[in-house]
Amino acid sequence: MWTSRPSRRQAIRSMVAGSPLMAGILQPLLARGGTATGDALAPRSPPSTPKAKRVIFLFMTGGVSHVDTFDPKPRLTSDVGKEVKLDHPEIKDRPGYERIFLKKPQWTFRPDSVTGIEVSDLFPHVRGCMSDIALIRSMHTDHSNHYNATLGMHTGSFAFARPSIGAWVSYGLGTENNNLPSFVVIAPAQTYAGTQVYASDFLPGAHQGTLVVPGAEPVANVRPALPTNQQLAQLKALQKLDGRHLQARGDDPALAARIRSFQTAFGMQMAVPEAFDLTRETDGTLNLYGLGRGQTSGFGWQCLVARRLVERGVRFVELIDTGSSGNWDSHGDMMDHERLARNVDRPIAGLLRDLKNRGMLDDTLVVWTTEFGRTPFNNTADAKGREHHNWAFSSWLAGAGVKRGTAYGATDEYGMRAQDNKVHIHDFHATILHLMGFDHERLTYRHAGRDYRLTDVAGETVRGVLA
Repeated sequence: MWTSRPSRRQAIRSMVAGSPLMAGILQPLLARGGTATGDALAPRSPPSTPKAKRVIFLFMTGGVSHVDTFDPKPRLTSDVGKEVKLDHPEIKDRPGYERIFLKKPQWTFRPDSVTGIEVSDLFPHVRGCMSDIALIRSMHTDHSNHYNATLGMHTGSFAFARPSIGAWVSYGLGTENNNLPSFVVIAPAQTYAGTQVYASDFLPGAHQGTLVVPGAEPVANVRPALPTNQQLAQLKALQKLDGRHLQARGDDPALAARIRSFQTAFGMQMAVPEAFDLTRETDGTLNLYGLGRGQTSGFGWQCLVARRLVERGVRFVELIDTGSSGNWDSHGDMMDHERLARNVDRPIAGLLRDLKNRGMLDDTLVVWTTEFGRTPFNNTADAKGREHHNWAFSSWLAGAGVKRGTAYGATDEYGMRAQDNKVHIHDFHATILHLMGFDHERLTYRHAGRDYRLTDVAGETVRGVLA
């Protein structure tokens, strides 16, 4: 209960501290260098002229099969059943995998009518957007375990927690809207590696991703419980108490961030409900994403909300495909891919077309990826599923600054290994940062006596996918 002289603990409890947004908006007085003297989320210009002002990162969790989606391999069909000898991490010393055989793709590949790039029937809507996409068929990564590969794709580190790519972009650019976080993650459930995929780790807490869960109330506890004048009175009283607390303890960045977080949360009470209100979207727009009016879940909802958030100044929005249909980890039956692709294909194409229609695709970078591919073989040629495969997979970039309508790199004749113009995830990250106006070797943060960066000590910009 509010009194004329509340304790600091009482004041905090009476405000909006219960909102899940609090973790993602530990905000602007926590400056880039970790002090309370600046605004960590103030908008900043990158060192170089950026092609992209914002990123929408589409993560298909579980491991999408490249040889069934974006990397056609006719030799897998003609040589199906052929025995191969490989020292593969997923079959080494694994009972029942002493012998392995080629397994053919289960979907037909067809060329896009404009670019001629072949994409399987799993993604017919995305295939129609290839003229805006730079497809990379030569991705590879360091680990075949979901946890490590997912962590690597998001943070550049396969074993230890590090800041996520969204946190690095937030750190470098800040936000264009003080009433919204700079980095938002929309996911029905956690993916492998949990909250580490959107954590700020040693970067200031202001850059941590804010998790949004689709549903009738995607952001809990954000609607005001008191009239505005009463909330303002409480906020001023709380600021006064916290100010005294901060003055007595010197330059405490965590406390400074908490002070600002309440101010930001107050502003979000107006900005968030409006950003997530789809009632003013036209029937035509909803149809692009495959959405029914009033729908508050599904990947189409995630995609449309992402467009609305970047439209309102959010720098980095990640959409994680962890819906009720499961994830892409199709060990038991590759036919799971058909259901999963059906859930995301139309919304993704709708997002690309909507951004293009609004003139936003020219300065928005859309990224599609997964953590690794799936094996072109199994322990029998007619096995229903495929195993994890870190030697090769496919990803793509669309929109701002990319060489649209191109397929870059190649795997070998069976899709076993990235072979031509190989792209490691460090290269992938370096390219994304380049499009945002950063040299990946110079976007660093001093921690524990050394300078850290997203790309660790490797990575090169992939010039072949740049316009």
